[in-house]
Amino acid sequence: MSIAAQKILIIEDEPKIANLVKDFLSLDGYESLLVHDGALAIDSVRSYQPDCVILDLMLPNVDGLTICKEIRSFSNVPIIMLTARVDEIDRLKGLKSGADDYVCKPFSAKEVVARVESVLRRSALNFATQSSENTFSYKDITLNLDQFTCLVNKQAIELTPVEFRLLLAMIKKPSVVFSRETLMNHCYDDQRIVSDRTIDSHMKNLRHKLTAQTNNEQFIQAVYGVGYKLQ
Repeated sequence: MSIAAQKILIIEDEPKIANLVKDFLSLDGYESLLVHDGALAIDSVRSYQPDCVILDLMLPNVDGLTICKEIRSFSNVPIIMLTARVDEIDRLKGLKSGADDYVCKPFSAKEVVARVESVLRRSALNFATQSSENTFSYKDITLNLDQFTCLVNKQAIELTPVEFRLLLAMIKKPSVVFSRETLMNHCYDDQRIVSDRTIDSHMKNLRHKLTAQTNNEQFIQAVYGVGYKLQ
């Protein structure tokens, strides 16, 4: 029995770029669906059920940041943002809206395929372990690797793949201070250069989601000049 190809939803209003990325993904065995209008994006995510979304920042009718936030309200599908804006602030806005990665235009189609492969590997959470244990708990937080779920006070909260990996790294070693570099290595396995502000942005989102379920109890503590720890 053949294995179904992983599905990539490409939301990009420039047909030349969209078709080029689709062709390169096809060469690596991926199935792709193209959407050129922001107004059709959410319905396409719901109906196509992609394994990864490639999302352009500038789209007609509905912009990429708005679409990203709405996707995050119902799905943890990995999202790679495409942007022509090279300013770091614009990149951080994409991360804060829930994107897992970004690629700046102009880019090579091979780079986009490599990023897709990377986020899919990370979202699979293929952690090497000598035990069959798939659940990690600390205080009122429980992570289940098989189901990719996070419970806080027995209430499910939605985490992006990056947020999940950040929390998992810390929950395995509570009270240990993790440097930003160490956390970057847990989140990105392709040796890219990622700024401290990128990790800080993801961590801010994660802390907000956790405290929202715990009457503002601060589980994650920032250690000035070093990094973060679970307390």
